[in-house]
Amino acid sequence: MEKEGCIFCKIIEKKNPSKIVFENGEIVAFDDIRPQAPVHIMVIPKYHIEKVSDLTDENISLIGRLVLVAKNIAKEKGIQESGYRIVINCNKDAGQEVYHLHLHLLGGRKFVWPPG
Repeated sequence: MEKEGCIFCKIIEKKNPSKIVFENGEIVAFDDIRPQAPVHIMVIPKYHIEKVSDLTDENISLIGRLVLVAKNIAKEKGIQESGYRIVINCNKDAGQEVYHLHLHLLGGRKFVWPPG
């Protein structure tokens, strides 16, 4: 279900180009256009949910499936053993820029803590 004006919905509908690295019936993963690490993949549900705080009991298990997809991509990209980070931003102050639920899979370099 596409939400008008949502760039991620347009990627799902193949209206905007992207380098898709995974796709099934409910999830799409693609390279970030402004990578912050050698591996920076966006993992998104095909159904439009704006942010984490919009999740309900009906779709909460989706987060687990998104994380499992990220884990499998990390293995395929060769960063599972060295380490990777999964980030979900919620709302403006946390850095959410696209209001379509998504997680960032980041890896391929050493990260610091705290992150921001």
